[in-house]
Amino acid sequence: MLLFLGSLPPLLGAFLTVLMPTAVAMLGPALVRRRYTYSVLIKNNEVAGFKFATLGVIYAVLLGFAIVSVWEKFSEAELLVLREAGASATLYRLSSGDDPEAVATRTKLRAYLESVVEDEWMLMASERDSRISGAAMKALYGATLQLADKRPLAVGVELLKELGEMTEARRGRLYLARGVVSPALWSMLICGALVTIGFTYFFAMENLRAQTAMTGALALIIFLGLFVIISYDHPFTGAVSVEASPIRSLVSDMDT
Repeated sequence: MLLFLGSLPPLLGAFLTVLMPTAVAMLGPALVRRRYTYSVLIKNNEVAGFKFATLGVIYAVLLGFAIVSVWEKFSEAELLVLREAGASATLYRLSSGDDPEAVATRTKLRAYLESVVEDEWMLMASERDSRISGAAMKALYGATLQLADKRPLAVGVELLKELGEMTEARRGRLYLARGVVSPALWSMLICGALVTIGFTYFFAMENLRAQTAMTGALALIIFLGLFVIISYDHPFTGAVSVEASPIRSLVSDMDT
């Protein structure tokens, strides 16, 4: 469900995860007021107010922690793509030459990068990796090992180092593509949102419309925070996602 919401267009995602839940939350005060009168609910204001303040602070810290966490992981995913592109560019330059091993390494490298852009990037949006890219990486390893044997020791070590950087960066982005926020944290965020908003139903203001508006404002802030988390939870899914432009630009540079 979270993957589906994250893959929706921003306006539709905001409607489903922010506007609709906020509208439903604003019905709560009116429904509770039908069951309990104003004179009954107003008795809760003094004592429950202190408890609500504590609850609000705890949930605000939890929500803020989750937002910062997904933002950091999203930035990490961007850096991994840049690392992979940078290591690929270095490997391409180190494999210059007309000898068969060098030509084979550059050819396998290009095939791998093209498979990442054309196949694996789309699969990462649905939390999957590409068998084509995996096979291309394996072929690249074979070609690079043969080239490293033909080059001076220092160059050979650097070739394998850059190849290792590529592999590590790829595994990192595939891991982050599966989502950043754990199910346990999502349970806390959702349950905390329901409890925090529901807590406001048992306070009483003489003006019911004002109370409903304040409940809606609180719900709007909470669901906006959850919407941000959903948008960044899968760094390679949806409109807010990490682009493949660094790798795509490298493939274009190889053409020229």
